[in-house]
Parts: sequence; C-alpha cells; structure tokens
Amino acid sequence: MKLVVIVLNKLECMEDLLSEFSARHLQGATILSSHGMMQELNEEDELRFVLSLRNVLNPAHKENRTIFMAATDDKVPSIIEAVNKVTGGLEHGDTGILFTLPIEHLEGFKVKKS
Repeated sequence: MKLVVIVLNKLECMEDLLSEFSARHLQGATILSSHGMMQELNEEDELRFVLSLRNVLNPAHKENRTIFMAATDDKVPSIIEAVNKVTGGLEHGDTGILFTLPIEHLEGFKVKKS
C-alpha cells in the first residue's frame, strides 16, 4: 500500500481530476485546502519583491488543494496517469506535485477487488 499525496496548484483542474479518478474507479481521496510557504511568508520584507513578481505572473494563485489517497501498489500508476492527463503534466511550473509514501499499517480501509 502507498499513500499518494498530490498538491494541486491548478484548482481549475480539481473537478475534472475527481471525475477522472471516478472513471478509473479510484476512490478514497481526502481533500484539504492548503497554501504554500510563499503565501504564508508574504509579510517578510525580503520576499516582497519575489511575491510581487509571482502575483503579477499568477494573481489568482492564493491556495491549493492537498489530496491524500491510500492506494494499492497496482493503482498508483493509474493515479499518476490521471493527474498528468487532467493537469497537462506536473512537469509544467506551478501545476502541482505528487509523491508516494509507504503505508506500514492501515485500518478502516477496505480494498475493493477490480
């Protein structure tokens, strides 16, 4: 089992991403509103210039969504494909990040057989 963590900056992709997960029978996502360090540190004098440039380039980006999904190892490639399909690819700047962590113990989660 893996914990898949997706930090989605392109909030306009959220609905389509959830639809894509559903179409692929990927379930069990928990979604939190979140924001990054740069948004939190916007009061610091040294960062004002950097933040002002960021606000000019992407004024609407004030928050993101963090998605947590427990998934069997065989489902992880499908999750990654879904995210890259809907977002246009995480390699593009300010789209988001995705990483996995091993789950050593899990209770309250039933794996559905496909």
